[in-house]
Amino acid sequence: MFGLDSTVTLLIFIVLGLIVLSVFLSFFPIMLWISALASGVKISIITLVAMRLRRVVPSRIVNPLIKATKAGLGLNINQLESHFLAGGNVDRVVNALIAAQRANIPLLFERAAAIDLAGRDVLLAVQMSVNPRVIETPIVAAVAKDGIEVKVKARVTVRANIDRLVGGAGEETIIARVGEGIVTTVGSSNSHKDVLENPDLISRTVLGKGLDAGTAFEILSIDIADVDVGKNIGAHLQTEQAEADKKIAQAKAEERRAMAVAQEQENKAKVVEMEARVVESESQVPLAMAEALRSGKIGVMDYLNLKNIEADTKMRSSIGEQDGGIDDKEGR
Repeated sequence: MFGLDSTVTLLIFIVLGLIVLSVFLSFFPIMLWISALASGVKISIITLVAMRLRRVVPSRIVNPLIKATKAGLGLNINQLESHFLAGGNVDRVVNALIAAQRANIPLLFERAAAIDLAGRDVLLAVQMSVNPRVIETPIVAAVAKDGIEVKVKARVTVRANIDRLVGGAGEETIIARVGEGIVTTVGSSNSHKDVLENPDLISRTVLGKGLDAGTAFEILSIDIADVDVGKNIGAHLQTEQAEADKKIAQAKAEERRAMAVAQEQENKAKVVEMEARVVESESQVPLAMAEALRSGKIGVMDYLNLKNIEADTKMRSSIGEQDGGIDDKEGR
């Protein structure tokens, strides 16, 4: 029974010792301190504990400092810790400085830290300074003066300009400016054949515009990858214009026809109105005759003679019409 109690007590002490040791090592990174001393980085254990208190992970500072010391960059722990507290990536900055040193590219820690804090990948920028990058533009469609569409695809070889990484425009600006240069060059050509025969004309014109001004890159070359002939835009526009003119002419003709129909209906209405006036005037004749008879201005015999004359005139007119019809038949 006594031996069992001793074993339990020993296990409890061992567990408590491990807990105390883990807590101690969490605040006192002994192994990291030994690794730093073995690499020639002079740093005190108190400094590492102070990092813990400032909520800084010591390994993210010490490991990059070891690499920087081995590379001979001459950085100190305050520089790396201040950059870490500012939200930067210390390891990426140190790697970029080592790569720049190996490539004989002048790059100071302050410049690299500013580029990293600006949101750009400083290591990628150094790599692009050593190994230029090729940016392929989308197909750019432009129309020459003869109305033929030309589709051009270009490849732009750029190199990162470290001095202009902070505040410089990105790849989208390069692509937009190259597209603008292609449209300008093709649009100023008298014929699409000129572009097909001399595609290097586009490269020379675009390069001469200094498109990399204000950007984070330096354009090394612009190569035309593909040139294709598209639609006949001029003929298409003329066809659409002719169709539009045709519709306008048809609309005007329909308008004139409608006006003519309206005028015809108006004239017919005027004829009917005039016929009505004639009928109205003729209706006044019997009334006038009756009034003349009542007033004694005309006698009854005069009225009868007038009626006889009218009857005789109608008879003669009827005979004349019959004679005219017979003559027409004989003439036929």
